[in-house]
Amino acid sequence: MTMIVLAGTIGAGKSSLTERLSNHLGTQAFYEPVGDNPVLPLFYQDKEKYGFLLQIYFLNKRFEMIKQAQRDDNNVLDRSIYEDALFTDLNHQLGNINDTEAAIYHELLDNMMEELPYAAKKKRPDLLVYIEVSLETQLKRIRQRGRDFEQSDDLLEYYRGLQVAYQKWFENYDISPKIKIDGNKYDFVNNQDDLTTVLNQIDAKLDR
Repeated sequence: MTMIVLAGTIGAGKSSLTERLSNHLGTQAFYEPVGDNPVLPLFYQDKEKYGFLLQIYFLNKRFEMIKQAQRDDNNVLDRSIYEDALFTDLNHQLGNINDTEAAIYHELLDNMMEELPYAAKKKRPDLLVYIEVSLETQLKRIRQRGRDFEQSDDLLEYYRGLQVAYQKWFENYDISPKIKIDGNKYDFVNNQDDLTTVLNQIDAKLDR
């Protein structure tokens, strides 16, 4: 069985590549809960009030998702529990989550990670695929997909913080093999040649 997890900042193209990669591999795709997330729009309205609740919501869903994916064969996950703390730490840094909330979150995450190997067949992903995009590309794609709650000008600091946080996170990630995809260079959504190039890069990393 093969499990691939995708990572990248908001607007990097994770869901699009998850769909195309799962089709390429003939496997199931697991998507991050966004459209049916009741907390996400509230967070963008009042980040300090709903920051902690949003992270607990995502943590619970990502734990559930990776357990299900690890029980089955050959799956692709659009974001995973392994990068969840990145968002909590950034919101803590920005003042959207207080010290007590951050400590509670990390204690819960640690407990979940200890249980994860016993709840599923696989102890780690086979590959992490990280999509790196510039802030300019990120903002362009956020505008293109048109979610109203992501469009506010006061989110620029948050998006910029995610750029820095993801670069550091990817450098330190050592749970599984990893590969970086240049999301500025390769338009794997609209250009078939670019998509083929990206899929070939992933296949080579998987030794397919």
